[in-house]
Amino acid sequence: MPRVPIIAGNWKMNTTVAEGLALVDAMLPRLAALEGVERVVCPPFVSLVPIAERLRGTPIQVGAQNVYPAPQGAFTGEISPRMLEGLVSHVIVGHSERRHYFGEDDAFVQRKVQAVLEAGMVPIVCVGETLEQHEAGEGSQVVGRQARAALDGLVDVARVVIAYEPIWAIGTGHAATPDGCNATIAAIRAALSEAGVDGQAVRIQYGGSVNPDNWPALIAEPEVDGALVGGASLNADQFVDIVRLTRTT
Repeated sequence: MPRVPIIAGNWKMNTTVAEGLALVDAMLPRLAALEGVERVVCPPFVSLVPIAERLRGTPIQVGAQNVYPAPQGAFTGEISPRMLEGLVSHVIVGHSERRHYFGEDDAFVQRKVQAVLEAGMVPIVCVGETLEQHEAGEGSQVVGRQARAALDGLVDVARVVIAYEPIWAIGTGHAATPDGCNATIAAIRAALSEAGVDGQAVRIQYGGSVNPDNWPALIAEPEVDGALVGGASLNADQFVDIVRLTRTT
């Protein structure tokens, strides 16, 4: 079965509720008209309810940027999968910023993946190597390990999306080369297959300084199934262009 491309916009810690609604309104008519691509916007938690209401009944889906892997409890400031049920369709887990700034390891990320799946949502699992690991030629080994750990013990891996986000490319303006991106994603699929997981069943995105200029060459690579877009998703014209280019490439 063909892997349907997926484009998700990660707004990170940007936009007030009013700004988020304005951004959605600016992109909605054009974004809704583009078919053949799964489209997801991932605003901050404070904007999830109003944006989900604004997008209800449209083909644009909403994702959360994080989750805590427990249904409830004394975890002040955290959001459980139960709180997100019926509100979002996707949840980003294991983003490099969560791993780096908040100390999330592979085991904790795997718990999040399991919790999201059990709640009926789609986890977008981020993997990526540092610049030092990349320059040492260890990138494929690092992301392969992270991907295997995230999917360990899962049965329905086709419901999972992996986002390959090299840490050295996030917010730097320096995207991976198309052939380098393709080779790393192929290595992720191979690592999954070696662990007994059908790597071809998993959609794998690329993320890291994606923009309308570099995206056509990246999505043209056979292993790339979409993008997790950061800064460009905060610009309605750029995000719509990325989706349009995915549809027509």
